[in-house]
Amino acid sequence: MPLSIDRGAVIRGLIRDVPDFPKKGILFKDITPLLADPRGFHMVLDALAEEFVGLHLDAIVGIESRGFIFGAALAARLNCSFVPVRKPGKLPAAVDRVRYALEYGEGHLEMHKDSISEGANVLIVDDLLATGGTAAGAAELVRGQGGIVTACAFVVELSFLGGRERLVPMPVKSIVTY
Repeated sequence: MPLSIDRGAVIRGLIRDVPDFPKKGILFKDITPLLADPRGFHMVLDALAEEFVGLHLDAIVGIESRGFIFGAALAARLNCSFVPVRKPGKLPAAVDRVRYALEYGEGHLEMHKDSISEGANVLIVDDLLATGGTAAGAAELVRGQGGIVTACAFVVELSFLGGRERLVPMPVKSIVTY
């Protein structure tokens, strides 16, 4: 008889707290131990794939930089394209740009102008949902190219920062919530 495994507990156990990063007063949730553990990484991809398998997804948008890790692997599993959303100056062709708010500042995101087809169903993926500003910015880029944001998916959610509410009405899936 197989043992029951609490996937969420395994994944949570592979996320390290780093105090005062990137600035004093922030408790950073570091996923590098999770990435270093093949079993844990597979568990994350399995959890995300199970949530979205069977939906017609045309593209997964991964947000720089850790969203690339999960988004590209998930796109391969779900047989759809992968689209990177990057910080300014990193993409070589013509881009659309949006400004977004972070929990500790603001920034800009860019996506190639020809990334999303009109009417394409898109899943936005990142490692962490905090205030929701980055994901909201990515969603704005997708909609600006005529895409439909089907959902947003995150490995970690910091629920006390209210990011999920900022993304309404988009469905949000997170694996581990703090």
